[in-house]
This record gives sequence, structure tokens and C-alpha cells, in this order.
Amino acid sequence: MIRKFLVITLVLVTAITSAQEATSSPYSFFGIGSLNFRGTVENRLMGGISIYSDSIHLNLQNPSGLASLKLVAFSVGGSHKLVNQKTQTETGKTSSTSINYLALGIPVGNKLGLSFGVLPLTAVGYDLENLSGTTLVQNSGKGGMNKVFLAGGYQVTPKLSIGVDANYNFGNIQNTTLLSQEGLDFASRESNRSNLSGFSFNLGATYIEKVFTNLNLFTSIVYTPETKLESQNFRQFASVFIPNPNLQVDVDIRDVDVANSKLTFPSQFTFGLGIGKTRNWFVGAEYTSQKTSNFNNRTFTLDNVEFSDASRYKLGGFFVPTSNSISSYWKRVTYRAGMRYEDTGLVINGEDINEFGISFGVGLPVGKLFSNVNVGFEIGKRGTVNAGLVQENFFNTFISLSLNDKWFIKTLYD
Repeated sequence: MIRKFLVITLVLVTAITSAQEATSSPYSFFGIGSLNFRGTVENRLMGGISIYSDSIHLNLQNPSGLASLKLVAFSVGGSHKLVNQKTQTETGKTSSTSINYLALGIPVGNKLGLSFGVLPLTAVGYDLENLSGTTLVQNSGKGGMNKVFLAGGYQVTPKLSIGVDANYNFGNIQNTTLLSQEGLDFASRESNRSNLSGFSFNLGATYIEKVFTNLNLFTSIVYTPETKLESQNFRQFASVFIPNPNLQVDVDIRDVDVANSKLTFPSQFTFGLGIGKTRNWFVGAEYTSQKTSNFNNRTFTLDNVEFSDASRYKLGGFFVPTSNSISSYWKRVTYRAGMRYEDTGLVINGEDINEFGISFGVGLPVGKLFSNVNVGFEIGKRGTVNAGLVQENFFNTFISLSLNDKWFIKTLYD
């Protein structure tokens, strides 16, 4: 079992760290790309809330939730995104597929839980064209950042759990601008690359108070301190011969010295409140504030772009008709739904770039223990057509596998 897990882990880690382009959005041009959701599919289907934790599911957003683990939990999730993009005059379609996370959680005794894994942190992927008279400007970008994490959660009292996770963030972002003139076979190209790396930490706490006879009130907080990322920057100019639209031949390439820099990754604070009945239902709401006004671009500045503080509002929950039902499989299924609204903190041409989504899905029990397959969908939009910008209407499909097992337990009989 452990040997098979290690082989699967190696394959998936390679896939996650090598295939970073999980977006086709023009908004990924700014900063260090579009921020990916950093939780499991189970959380995503409840609007992204991180309040609730139990004994069989990993909580990748709040490390204090690991204190609830009672079984070894292996989780992997992926998504497919369809996007309809439109401006005031044009429309287009894009799609992208990605592996969203790979994680393993291990209970250590009755009060401590540990977890480690890898997930994409940001994604960059865009191709833009602007024709002005006889001059064509083509911008393209790819790359993103990943994070490898080690987390732990400890139950201080039966009501209070605390946790911390340490992350190593790494990756690269590449931007290319090609300037060509109608009637000329030669063009000029500017290429920028930033290799990014740095450490970050998340601190979390969960407090559960029993109210009435059989209801639990959940309160949670997560804090991410501000951190600095190292940015190793490279720039290159080239003259390019273009005999046809599908072929570019470099004629003259020159490397340009550009200073390395530090990138501020903003602090973040999340507060959540929820109520539910054990193994039956739960509903919760969450608010996140992120200090993105301290953020800055890597090697260039844009006059029409600024960053303000970001905020997120999330609402969601789940329902299980009868968790121990023998007569009906569908009564043991977990039904999840949620919604979210995000002010991303990105302001372009005076317009705030906001995002809204509604999600729903199911957790399907499989196997002899408590393993499950989670499938769900999300519909929403980001951006606006005002001020010459792009509105993205998206449809996301999610799937994850959560496997549970008992490890490191000696058998009494052979």
C-alpha cells in the first residue's frame, strides 16, 4: 500500500510542478498571475469555506483542522474550466485542465495530525493581440508558482485546536511581447522571465462549542503573515525574421541586465462561523481580507493598473440524509453547495475586477472504510466589459479522490 502510494505521489508531483498553465485569462498578466484556490474540492463545492473539519477529510486551508484526523487520508483533485470571454465588440472561448492538489494527512495519536503535499499557487496563461493601424502588438505569458507544504494541527482542549503550516513557494513566469509592422518581414521581441522563490506560513485555530442538545457551533481563524519572495529577473531583446505567421527566426539576440528584486506576498486574515449537526448537516460563512494594496509587479509598472485590498465572502454547507444507512446508498451521499463573492484587489482603468461563483456537488462513498469520490460544478463570472476590459463567464468541473486507511497499526492475530 505504502509503496504504491509513493509511486503515485511521484507521478502526480511531477505533473503538478511541470504543468503550471491552469488558466487562459488575460487577468493572469498582472502581478504573479491568477491566484488558485488553495483548498480541496470538498471545500470548493461549499463556496470555498474552510471552517468545517472532520476525521476523514483533509483541510488544506486551516491547519488546525488536522487535529480532527483519525485515519490516514490521501487526497488528489483536479478541474476542467470552460470560459466564454467577451468585450463590448468581440467574444471568444478558452479552456484549461489542471491537477489542483496532492496531499497526505496522518494522525499521530489522538490529538495531533500532520499533512504534507503540493499544489499550484498561481497560474499565468494568456495570448493577447492589439492592432493599431499597421502595427501589431502580441503579448503572451505562461508559468506560475507552486507550493510544497508541511502542516500540523494539535488539539489543545476538546474544544480548541491550533495549527501551523510552512510552505516553500517556487516557480517562474515568462512574458513575451512581439512588435511587428505590416509589410515588413522583421519584428522586434522582448522577453522577460522571473524565477520566484520564498517561504510563507499560515496559522490557524478552530473552536467548537456545543449548543442546545446536538448542535455544534464552529469558529475559525486563519492568518497568513506578509512574506517576501525572491525574484531573479532576466530580460532579452531580439530581432526576428517572420517569413510566415507560423515561423519565427531569431536574427539578433541580446541579453539585458535587469536587477533582481523582492516581491511582497500580502498578509491575509480569514474569520469563519458555522453551525451543524455531526455527520448530518453543516452551514457556515467566511470572510477574508488580504492586504493586496502592498503588492507590486515584478519588473515593470503600468499606469492604468493598481492594487487595492482584496476581500472575499463565502457561504456554504453540506447535508447527509443518513450517514450510516444500510438500505439506501444515496442516503449516505454528501450533498454540498455554496456561493462566493470576491473583490480581487486588481483595479484596471479605474474598474474593480470582481469574481462571483455558485457551486454544488456530491461526495460519493466508495470502498470499505470512508473513502469517497467528490464531483461538482461551479458557474460564475469575473471582470467586466466596461473601460475596454474582458468579462469571463466560466463553468468549472471538479473531481477529487479521498482515500482513507489505517496505517502503522499492529494486528492482534495473524
